[in-house]
Amino acid sequence: MTPRRSRNGAARPPASPARERAAITRPLAWAALAAALACTLPARAQPAAGGAGGPAARDDDAPPPPPPPPPAPAPAATERGAGSVWASCTEHVPPGATRPQIQETFPRNGFSGYAAHLEVTVAHGKGETVLPEGFKVQGDSDAARALEKAGFILPEADAGAGPTSTTTATDTGATTRLVIPFVPLPKEPGRSLLQLPPVPIAVSRASGELVTVCTRPHEIVVEDPIANERDPKVRPNPAPRPQREEWVLAKQLTFGILIGAALGVLVAWLVRRWLRRPRVVAAPPPKLPWLAALEELEALRRSDLLSQGRTDEYFDRVSDCVRKYLGARYGFDGLETTSDEMRALLARVRPPVPVLPQIARFLADCDLVKFARLQPTETDCLEAIERGEVIVHRTTPPAVRPGESAGPGGPQSGKQPPPARSSRAPEEAP
Repeated sequence: MTPRRSRNGAARPPASPARERAAITRPLAWAALAAALACTLPARAQPAAGGAGGPAARDDDAPPPPPPPPPAPAPAATERGAGSVWASCTEHVPPGATRPQIQETFPRNGFSGYAAHLEVTVAHGKGETVLPEGFKVQGDSDAARALEKAGFILPEADAGAGPTSTTTATDTGATTRLVIPFVPLPKEPGRSLLQLPPVPIAVSRASGELVTVCTRPHEIVVEDPIANERDPKVRPNPAPRPQREEWVLAKQLTFGILIGAALGVLVAWLVRRWLRRPRVVAAPPPKLPWLAALEELEALRRSDLLSQGRTDEYFDRVSDCVRKYLGARYGFDGLETTSDEMRALLARVRPPVPVLPQIARFLADCDLVKFARLQPTETDCLEAIERGEVIVHRTTPPAVRPGESAGPGGPQSGKQPPPARSSRAPEEAP
């Protein structure tokens, strides 16, 4: 190191490093003090204050002090209530409201990347409530950017490291204790001095107004987590945590499938009910009684009952066919009506039935075979079916008598009824 010389040219011993640093920082300190006094004292006192401070602070061996820098906010101005404005917090107390009293603690030392908890105790009235979140800063707000610029970030609340709030009722009001984690992340490695800017604490009054108070700025000395380790090793990753996220597509597909299934069931039920509805089937026009009777007698004539010797059944079927025809022709149940009742009903018919005596004798002969257990012969059966055909032809309405078309299956035009055979009584002849 080159020895310094005094004003008379004599060599002086070299100054120590501490003295050199003091010689450099002392003028800067006096310059800051002069700037503070220039801001606080009246304008007329500025020359006296500057002259008094200048010569006393000058050292023969130090260079002349540099010009004073522009006034900067003193550290005391960062305290709460000094009228300073912070980007991270803006205090708001509505007119007529009392500012809640808060007490806060923040660790003075911490590690980079590890959460440091700011504990805030808020004393408020019984009708006032600290917001459920206690403390919340939007990620894109000025407060969040101010915290990030200061070297702090807020951990995600969904990851289990969000702020916590505990409220305890007291005799005069209530006390809410907030624990807010901040993660210091200095930009440079090694030991760093960071300052946590004021953060907002919101309290809701009973009237619905919001009171926002700001905490004090806090300093913390941040160390590297491995600063005191001689041979640091790479640590394994922490245990994984389950992460849940909203799968919008799966949710929409599930809702769509459920709604589609419900609609499908409803449509299937409606279609099935529509298919099983009672349908109106057009019934075929009823066959005319005389046509049905003639067809039944003709089918009985072509049957093999007589060849099998079943004359009683043959005779009984002829009787039933004639009885059913007379009931359908004149409006009563011929099969459920006795012979006497049928004769009485036919006697009241107007115009009179043309073959009423023949009908009465036919019914009497049928009753003898049915109730007297008489065994008819083959000739009796053939005679009975011819007498039945004669009764049907003689009681047919005049409009469809032989010589006119009686519809499909009816007697053809010009077909004459079969001749009536002589019966047991002379009056049965046609």
